[in-house]
Amino acid sequence: MNDTPVPILMYHSIAAAPNDATRELSVGPEAFAEQMALLGDQGFTPVDTAALAARWRSGGPLPERPVLITFDDGYEGVHRHGLPVLAKHGFAATLFVSTGWIKGAYDTGGGLDAMLSWAQVRELAAEQVEIGGHSHTHPQLDQLSDDALRFEVLRCKQIIADELGIRPASFAYPYGYSSRRVRQIVRDTGFAQSLAVGNGLARRRQGPYALQRVTVRRTTGIEEFERLVEGRAIALNFVRDRALTKGYAMVRRARQVRRKAIRSRV
Repeated sequence: MNDTPVPILMYHSIAAAPNDATRELSVGPEAFAEQMALLGDQGFTPVDTAALAARWRSGGPLPERPVLITFDDGYEGVHRHGLPVLAKHGFAATLFVSTGWIKGAYDTGGGLDAMLSWAQVRELAAEQVEIGGHSHTHPQLDQLSDDALRFEVLRCKQIIADELGIRPASFAYPYGYSSRRVRQIVRDTGFAQSLAVGNGLARRRQGPYALQRVTVRRTTGIEEFERLVEGRAIALNFVRDRALTKGYAMVRRARQVRRKAIRSRV
């Protein structure tokens, strides 16, 4: 079976002047255009999440130098700045939307910056952009009860299906947080594959519900970007991120244990 490592790039906002909440995980329009030009010049073949997972399930060959371009949350800049560049190169991509953050009838007011409208999401879907789920209100899914978790995943799936007329096949965990329970419920809800973070290259052996991605942020220069997509020095680039993630995970587990202990005494 083909276990070629594949870079899955995780973007959020594309903005010239992002606000403080999204600044670190945003990229400038010029930087995004330069990064996409590099992919084209280096002979990469962007595919969407469903296509990669389908190839790995079937054991079929991957395209030449595969790469995934993914966007989380649903920021308006993906349409304003990202879509023209993707269309120019003929690149496929995947957008994971938090349905309660998209402007319209289901908006919960939680969006961190200017968000897409459903009309814009439909325009993206018409231009080789797969639309996937990213929960309804963007919570830490592994901290929710089973009922709340199912609501977040199912509500997201239902809204996307209602708005686009097609059921989404791919999911991405908010903040990258998941657990065996979360992955099982995402699977039971009907999603065929899901992406985490991990800041490593994706491989078939990771399984369809724990595929890793690498983070592209405002400080990612073009030389570092080239190293990321080539799979070079990823561990070095993200050693601080991994340490922070592990540390925060320990804090979250301690809080969870404390909450359970308090509930058991009540």
